[in-house]
Amino acid sequence: MDPLRRSPSPCLSSRPSSPSTPPCEMLGPVGIEAVLDQLKIKAMKMGFEFNIMVVGEGVGLSGHSTVLRGGSTSRLSWDPILGYINEQYEQYLQEEILITRQRHIPDTRVHCCVYFVPPTGHCLRPLDIEFLQRLCRTVNVVPVIARADSLTMEEREAFRHRIQQNLRTHCIDVYPQMCFDEDINDRILNSKLRVRGRIPFCCWWAADQHLVRRECVWAGKDQIPYLAVENMAHCEFPLLRDLLIRSHLQDLKDITHNVHYENYRVIRLNESHLLPRGPGWVNLAPASPGQLTTPRTFKVCRGAHDDSDDEF
Repeated sequence: MDPLRRSPSPCLSSRPSSPSTPPCEMLGPVGIEAVLDQLKIKAMKMGFEFNIMVVGEGVGLSGHSTVLRGGSTSRLSWDPILGYINEQYEQYLQEEILITRQRHIPDTRVHCCVYFVPPTGHCLRPLDIEFLQRLCRTVNVVPVIARADSLTMEEREAFRHRIQQNLRTHCIDVYPQMCFDEDINDRILNSKLRVRGRIPFCCWWAADQHLVRRECVWAGKDQIPYLAVENMAHCEFPLLRDLLIRSHLQDLKDITHNVHYENYRVIRLNESHLLPRGPGWVNLAPASPGQLTTPRTFKVCRGAHDDSDDEF
């Protein structure tokens, strides 16, 4: 008998199945779709952890937000915020280096920081520049012009252009960073026409719904005619929402884990060489408050692209 000749599949047999033998069921095609379905089911069971920090001064923030106070470039302005971000990295690191660690480490790391710029109409203040320079080394930062409805359309565009010039002049690398574009698809998605040219987004918030042309819209109660928050002709909140949730959520998490957290982890593990030598040298003592607020300058980059034409 030819060894390459296969017997017909029992599933294709015309014999009726006996009561003790369950009938064969076709489970569908076998391919990459099956793997994607498994990943989707597992992700739905595990749930998602995505943490956003909101930072700004005098923009009417409430709830879980951090508000800057004071007009001077004092360390007291950014120390609590940088300390909190690094504290979450430290908690994750302490769980990760345990010999017997949890199967799933709770992720309280800050994946994105939305930084609200006051609508002065001029340029970034010294406080904003100093703060953003420190913040971008630690977390993904998305700048937003707050209360943009107080500016005309021409003032918005001029203000946005000056802020972009300030970011380039002071080497402030806000999200999405050009050096983290992995392929041509990322470069197209983050191109000047789609994302980078629109940053900082011009947004404002409304807590009231109004009936406009038989449609409920979110708008300010004192705005007549009503300026709808979700109308792209009025407000760029839909762009910010899509960036954070629809198109870049996983990328924000990946950069947080592979770049910002990795920077912190490498520095802390290097500091462990200063501890007494032993078999458990990676068992770091918890970081002191001074270590949590010290600027981190170590840089890990997934790849660099030298293309000045795509900047903003």
